[in-house]
Amino acid sequence: MTKINRLIWSYCDYAGEIPGIMKTFVIFVTLFALAACADECYKDVVAACNPTLSKQLAGIANCNAKYGGIQELQPDLQRFANHLFFRSFDFLLMATHYGNYIKNRPGFEKLFRGLSDSLWSDGIETIKYITTRGGQMNLNNIAKDLQDEELTSPSLELYEMQSIAKALDVEKKLALQAFDLHKSASGKKHESHDPEIAHHLEEEFMEKHRDTIRELAGHSRDLSVLLSGPDASLALYLFDQHLQK
Repeated sequence: MTKINRLIWSYCDYAGEIPGIMKTFVIFVTLFALAACADECYKDVVAACNPTLSKQLAGIANCNAKYGGIQELQPDLQRFANHLFFRSFDFLLMATHYGNYIKNRPGFEKLFRGLSDSLWSDGIETIKYITTRGGQMNLNNIAKDLQDEELTSPSLELYEMQSIAKALDVEKKLALQAFDLHKSASGKKHESHDPEIAHHLEEEFMEKHRDTIRELAGHSRDLSVLLSGPDASLALYLFDQHLQK
């Protein structure tokens, strides 16, 4: 029997001999003792549930570099980075096609290898940016249209005019995807509003993609005019020489 219980029973025995107000006093003392017991139980629970140092470290999930709309836009940035990597490999395959001994188009090889390296660099920079803003990269977050395209495995061994047209379409699609990201970051939706992401896209992608699209559009125009001439083979050879400069 605890000390408090003994105290309660002593008062109860004594109250049996003294009626009236003394019984009221005994009831008050009993309630006070029970309240004291409850308070001690609360202290014990608090002590038992006090987090250890390891638990405290696990409970600081909000101590990170995330702010603004990065949490909302992170999946879109991941898909954008993966799209850049996919197209980088496509351009690399096209460069390899023109660099073999059969095609022997070193100018076209240089063009597509440069496009491949540029997109690869853009993808790496996007991953760096995501992690700088407190996020993480997910290489499995791939857009459905890219997944469907991989299932069909389209051939990239294209003729010169077709390959430039393909590259132009790819660069335009990437530019539009960057536009969509910029629109989300610049919009009025509170969860995704992030002017810093919008500024990053403008500085790192939009200007460069604009120049690349203009260059490829010029190549497609020039090559179409040259191939419509009387000696398409010679024109194609001279155009390839031009791309090597």
